Amino acid sequence: MSDANSFIIHTDGGARGNPGPAAWAFVLERPGQGAIEDSGTLGKSTNNIAEYTAMIQALLRAKESGGQRVRILSDSELMVQQMKGIYKVRNEGLLPLFRQAKDLCRHFEQVIFQHIPREQNKRADQLYNDVLDGAKSTAPSPGTSHANPRGLKLSKKSKTRSDDSKVRAEVLECLSTALAAAKDGQAPDAAMVWDQLWSILAEEKIV
Repeated sequence: MSDANSFIIHTDGGARGNPGPAAWAFVLERPGQGAIEDSGTLGKSTNNIAEYTAMIQALLRAKESGGQRVRILSDSELMVQQMKGIYKVRNEGLLPLFRQAKDLCRHFEQVIFQHIPREQNKRADQLYNDVLDGAKSTAPSPGTSHANPRGLKLSKKSKTRSDDSKVRAEVLECLSTALAAAKDGQAPDAAMVWDQLWSILAEEKIV
């Protein structure tokens, strides 16, 4: 990716407490131009929703900036594997965000998702943590501290705990998917499976 319309983007997001106070951030690099950085808060949310929000906001900015080929770098293996189609989205709270991200990808000639270690994602990690710490964002463009960042379709989460049979079905389906992937030679990382299970339990107010 070397031409002016090819962007490299680092995204990150997280929630303290999961669910808890959450924020998102991205760093968009363009050949021959300065990087675009943006970040914002989400109120009380989950790690996975924050990760997806960061990716969606990055794709929106890339679209606005005329990007044609995009490489998304994220330390969320779960999200990367879901966007690549290796792992299915089982959590109902993530499905609207997953679908929105897929729709945005259709506006580009190419979108590549790549998982990277956390230590290679330090700037994006710093940006969203600065927001959570109440520090001034160093992003050159506005966008921080929005309860609902531009263009983001947030799902309405139930205030009541789901019945045990539904939770059990979602957990078993998650484990069955992981087992099926392993049998096909695409065994998911154990941490990724745990993130998926934790997300299900958190969204259904079990933990």
